[in-house]
Amino acid sequence: MRAHLGDQLVIESPATGGARRDGEIVGLRHEDGTPPYDVRWSDTDEVTLVFPGPDAHVHHLEHGAPVAAPQTPPDTQETASGSTAPRPAGAGNPGDVGRRVAAERRRRGLSREETAGRARMSPGYLAHLEESPADPNSATLVRLADALGTTVAALRGGGMDLPPGQGHALLHPRFRDLDPEECRSLLSTHGVGRIAVSASEGSPVVVPVNYEVVDDAIVFRTAPDSVAAGAAEREIAFEVDHVDEALSQGWSVLAVGPASVVTDPEAVRRLARHAHSTPWAGGEREMWVAIRPTILTGRRITPSDQ
Repeated sequence: MRAHLGDQLVIESPATGGARRDGEIVGLRHEDGTPPYDVRWSDTDEVTLVFPGPDAHVHHLEHGAPVAAPQTPPDTQETASGSTAPRPAGAGNPGDVGRRVAAERRRRGLSREETAGRARMSPGYLAHLEESPADPNSATLVRLADALGTTVAALRGGGMDLPPGQGHALLHPRFRDLDPEECRSLLSTHGVGRIAVSASEGSPVVVPVNYEVVDDAIVFRTAPDSVAAGAAEREIAFEVDHVDEALSQGWSVLAVGPASVVTDPEAVRRLARHAHSTPWAGGEREMWVAIRPTILTGRRITPSDQ
């Protein structure tokens, strides 16, 4: 069996008079057109990986018409007989690949049709990749990277060990201040932020900490002899941010206020009981420090049309 992009794959039911399924072949795993194929089913608009069996055949572009068929649940993989099995989990968040593809395509001023043509794929599949979680194979990523003048590593989010924000700036950014309510929403309940403190010799130090938000206070655990413990009983700054590498946008929140050690035994037990995580740094870190912000400010960078 051999197919081209855009051909129709039809799976016949073994039972006489039974239902059939059809879909557009939107991805090839082999250059010679042999199976398996990525197929967008006409009944669900879902894309699945298909290993055609003896009950399947290909209608080339100049033949056949769509055939109605029963629905197959999403997030499944088509087997040789047309039955379904759970789709294997892809590495990382596959939705980010599509977002990086879309961002790079727009940055280069290319339409979907132009990009799909360069990458030898269906414009419909490219739309699916950009708009929905998808897990393209290596051959597809190679063709997309070549079409966009970038690398597979960049489309996959390579450089995770490098500082964030190394991508291109937005062509028309919008920079705006956030109100306190938006800042509290972005702080949410927990995460990783940074505290700015003065070390014992007086030099400034910025330290990352796992934090929780409890009753409007920002709290974190540390060891009594740590640098972070120096934040206690003084006014400090706490900062948390998020950078969206795929879309070249992000936000930051800055909280300033007095920090103090939590000494009440019941309060300590409550904090430990509801903590979302132990400190990532490990070790004995049972000293809780609470920051009660008196100043809460934030900034966000987005495209100008958002």
